[in-house]
Formats: sequence, C-alpha cells, structure tokens
Amino acid sequence: MKNEKYKLLRRGIIYDVVGMATMAIPVVGPFLDMLWAPFAAKKMTDMYKGTEGKIASVLVFMEEILPFTDVIPTFTLMWLYTFVWKKQPNPQTIEIRVNE
Repeated sequence: MKNEKYKLLRRGIIYDVVGMATMAIPVVGPFLDMLWAPFAAKKMTDMYKGTEGKIASVLVFMEEILPFTDVIPTFTLMWLYTFVWKKQPNPQTIEIRVNE
C-alpha cells in the first residue's frame, strides 16, 4: 500500500512537470496544451477512482486548457488531498465482554 501511494506521487509529479514544460515553449506551447489536457484528464481518472477522481479530472483539464495556469501542480495537489489532508475514517473499536 505504501509503495503504491508513493508510486502515485512520482507519476503525479512527472505529469505536473510535463504539463508545466509546455509553458516554456513559446508559440507552440498553448497548442501542446490542447493535446495534453485530455490526456492529463484521462490519467487523473485512471489514478484516482470514484467521484473525487472525476472532479480532479475536470479540474486538471481546465487547468491545462486555460492559459497561464500550467504552474498549478494539480496531480500533486490531488495526491496531497487523498493521502494527507483528507480525513480517514477512524476504525471503530468494539468492546466484547466475555462472561465467565
């Protein structure tokens, strides 16, 4: 589980760097963003399942398609939300008494 968690982080950082790299290419960069946005959205859905993954997919698509927003590390922020900020439900303890 822990290894899988950090594998997601590494992949997310790589996708964020690739998304930011298109900003460095003058004139062609915005056109590359049009190709990268749907790919990034698909990868986000693959990496994070459920409603949260779908919402993050829409956000990463919008972030990549809009100009000057490439500096937002959406994949890394989603990882932080999933594994650091989101409150995990506490397992409930059940007390069982045995009568002797």
